[in-house]
Amino acid sequence: MTDRVDPRVVRNRAAALVAARDLLVEEGWEAVTHVAIATRSGVGRTTLYRHWPDPAAILRDVVITEMDVVAPPATGHLRDDLIAAMETYRRLLHDPVWERVMRVNIERATVDPTFRRIKDSLFDRGVATYRAIFDAARASGELTTAVDVPRAMDRLLGPLLFRRMFAGEDFDADYVAEVVDEFLDRTQP
Repeated sequence: MTDRVDPRVVRNRAAALVAARDLLVEEGWEAVTHVAIATRSGVGRTTLYRHWPDPAAILRDVVITEMDVVAPPATGHLRDDLIAAMETYRRLLHDPVWERVMRVNIERATVDPTFRRIKDSLFDRGVATYRAIFDAARASGELTTAVDVPRAMDRLLGPLLFRRMFAGEDFDADYVAEVVDEFLDRTQP
């Protein structure tokens, strides 16, 4: 016997998540309520409550959905790999939906253990991405020293995060390359 998923359930969940995401972006996380989602998506409130008993539950699903990003694979060419990973991050920071979702996750992580777990999981995935880059560079012989990956991420991603999230500035791929080159100048023997 095959477990079939009712296509109406799939459609309703997708419509509700899109409506919640749009409300989040347009009005902030306080606007993400069952009533507002039902009005915007056309999905009944009873259905919404069955899938997401409280607004925080649907916010968590929006955050998880929007922040599920696949990093480019490491090639062993340190500079190119760092630029590729950071360029993915730069594009996300300039995406209004992703930026808002990231802000909500950071804010909610201070008071909601589920959001804190999401934030921690995202950080762990980032560490794994950058660890793979440094490991591939060591395996190729391009990097000979050990790297404290979280500290390297601070130095690499910190400027991007600060410039976009705090200063509200746009920046391009050239800025990413500058940050990588400065990092490599300071860390390479």
